[in-house]
Amino acid sequence: MRFAAIADIHGNHLALEAVLADIRAQGVDTIVNLGDSFSGPLEAGLTAELLVPLNALTVRGNHDRALIDRPFEAMGDWEKPSYPQLTPAHLDWIRNLPETARLGDEVFLCHATPRDDNTYWTETLSADGIFHLKPLVEIEALADGVDARLLLCGHSHIPRAVQLSDGRLIVNPGSVGCPGFDYDVPVYHKAQAATPFASYAILEKTPRGWQPSFRLVRYDNLAMAELARRHGMMDWVSALSSGWIS
Repeated sequence: MRFAAIADIHGNHLALEAVLADIRAQGVDTIVNLGDSFSGPLEAGLTAELLVPLNALTVRGNHDRALIDRPFEAMGDWEKPSYPQLTPAHLDWIRNLPETARLGDEVFLCHATPRDDNTYWTETLSADGIFHLKPLVEIEALADGVDARLLLCGHSHIPRAVQLSDGRLIVNPGSVGCPGFDYDVPVYHKAQAATPFASYAILEKTPRGWQPSFRLVRYDNLAMAELARRHGMMDWVSALSSGWIS
């Protein structure tokens, strides 16, 4: 088995176009999507027009949920620019997404962790808001009861692979469309991919186990940064321009 995993597109249709072209160039036919597909100050509608017809196995992320579980007035600043771009059919598509899914017997999909769509699975935060790798015992506790050999998640926007002590493998493919963000819960922190590239992963089953290959794809990121600038979201401008939050 060989397939591509994408996550955290966040309405960046140019990044998604580039990633889909790269996936085709690698000869991969199957795609799974780990959620948070539309929210942000970019092109949610154009992203939906690209994404929905793929019929990719997709799980719902926390930002997808925020588009359907509250009135517009209560939405956050990532949802308010994107919600008006989505049609009723797009919103129904989001409503019908599962929180978790399986691809065959060996692959488990979630957005963040198996039981919570808004918790970092492999990262923890210091008191001063610095991302660190979570202790293995804590990572494994969140994987308890999931019997798949390959566990896929997104949410942190940082590409990462972690092998558990029993040989199971967690893979985060990184973010297709948002290479950095800052947030003030539980403490102010920044997630920074350190490049502006669109990120995804190809996963292949080999005789020795699952092999992840991370792909970083160039695209017209400055056009997307300019769109974020027009919406007044300067943290997005910085992340899309450089992969850093300044």
